[in-house]
Amino acid sequence: MLIEQILASSLILTTPILLAAMGGLVNRQAGIVNIGLEAKMLSGAFVAVIVSSATQSWLIACLAAALSSAVIGWLFSLTITRAHANMIVAGLGLNILVAGVLGFILSWFYKTSGTLRQPDVVLLPNVLPSAIENIPVVGLVLASLDPLTLFAWITVFCLPFVLANTRIGLWIRATGNAGHVSCAVGLRGLAIQDASTAFAGFFAGLAGAHLALASLGLFNEGLTAGRGFIALAAFYFGRDRPIQTAMACLLFGFLDTTQIRLQTAGFPPKLIGMTPYLMVLLALIFTSIRAQRKARI
Repeated sequence: MLIEQILASSLILTTPILLAAMGGLVNRQAGIVNIGLEAKMLSGAFVAVIVSSATQSWLIACLAAALSSAVIGWLFSLTITRAHANMIVAGLGLNILVAGVLGFILSWFYKTSGTLRQPDVVLLPNVLPSAIENIPVVGLVLASLDPLTLFAWITVFCLPFVLANTRIGLWIRATGNAGHVSCAVGLRGLAIQDASTAFAGFFAGLAGAHLALASLGLFNEGLTAGRGFIALAAFYFGRDRPIQTAMACLLFGFLDTTQIRLQTAGFPPKLIGMTPYLMVLLALIFTSIRAQRKARI
């Protein structure tokens, strides 16, 4: 039973990281390292709670969260592709800006700080009937599947084909790998990068919606808890390949579950909370060493 609970929790905690990582992966394939995933996840979570409360529809809430974050992503991209801002500095600035704006909205409009609770927030439904829990080992995992988790894994298995075998995928990879060549053959490289950043924002918005609507039904200023940066590390660790990136996300989701279990067992929360970030650091170091070795060959 314990193993089933850990597997189910790991799958659910993997979903927001996986969604953000898939969007960031496509963005990086187009030549932009999206440090601002955290901001788009946070804004997506906020919009999801507000819209879910207002419409009593999880679907409309998720679409609103995704579209609003896509717009933020597109505007963010314009600062890089048109205003020639440094993408790392711009991404960090966006994270700070969005966190500040949302904090102001909470205090000014909702007269609260930190956490926003709205009435009648509709959570994500389960895709499969609860009776499926009776299946040994995987029953609880299957019963915990929600629409965004299912969508995330469908994306994982569809994205390699799209990137490798479609015209859009070729445009994205050509823009990221040889921007000057793509422009020479008539591709609008900047527009492709803007679209890929909006795509990353769309998926980050869905990730934020999942954080808010999977079980909590509320918004908190610390809700993302660095998951945007963990998603960034995941697609670096996976070398921009969807399947490998998904495996890295599963590892981080499992570590997230483990740290929660250890905290409930009485281990120091701050010490245990360092675990995912330590793994991110180790993953980036490992990826850097591997890239340097390949460069020497």
